Amino acid sequence: MPSRIEPTGERVIEEHYLSSRQGYLIYLFHIVTYQFSIPHVSGRRVLDFGCGTGYGTAMLAPHCDEIVGIDISNDAISYARDHHSLPNLRFDTIGPIEKSPLPFESESFDAVVSFQVIEHVPDVQAYLSEIRRVLRPGGCLVLATPDRTTRLFRGQQPWNRFHLTEYDTDQIEYLFQDHFSDVELLSMGGREDVIAKELRRTHTLKWITLPFTFPGAPESWRQLGLGLLGMFRSRPVSEVNDRPWLEEMSEDDIAIEKSRGPGVNIIAVAIRPHNGRGLPRVS
Repeated sequence: MPSRIEPTGERVIEEHYLSSRQGYLIYLFHIVTYQFSIPHVSGRRVLDFGCGTGYGTAMLAPHCDEIVGIDISNDAISYARDHHSLPNLRFDTIGPIEKSPLPFESESFDAVVSFQVIEHVPDVQAYLSEIRRVLRPGGCLVLATPDRTTRLFRGQQPWNRFHLTEYDTDQIEYLFQDHFSDVELLSMGGREDVIAKELRRTHTLKWITLPFTFPGAPESWRQLGLGLLGMFRSRPVSEVNDRPWLEEMSEDDIAIEKSRGPGVNIIAVAIRPHNGRGLPRVS
């Protein structure tokens, strides 16, 4: 029997993305990020670190020599295996990166993509070190993460209860300095009225959740408050056939541009240096 997995904001599942305007927009953000990475993975052996339900990994597969999708969720990997099958594609479950290294030899991939993962990771240095280790010298990392500048007040903790830390461009640049060279930081934006929908959503959420996410709030308090709010906000998947948002917006309305201005997501493209070291850290 094919595996099933419940849809959440952290596990994008294609058959559920139509259910709301918000869900569809988030799905478009994911699709555009994978589309952006195609030139960086074409003809290469690729690792999708944090592949979730695997739809993006499968989208890249026709462009790659080989691609491996990995995730810590057994359910997500089972779902991916059940729904996506190509000769050059496989999915594996891994342990938490802070407890065990990636199950691959050093310098075994030409490119790594890792989208909406770093904000979940307790040990970011272990995460980046392992990515660099499995990349061949000159190999490319494409990473995406929410831009805290547009989502949170200064010092505010994430209102997404699954996120441990959210970053701005300066923080991402700083983290990368010990591991990668030629780091290019880009911003996800797009058609003004489309992006405004997401900005209104995040603006509302940062105010609603502030009593639980203020700077210095204990993690137990944050989790309790966000869990209670999530219970009130949970809604069943829509069964209606009338979905006007499918006509209102598409991936053509989302853009990844070279800009240091705030956007809905930060996209980083970085190269593993040939000498095994990143750029010297600036204090």
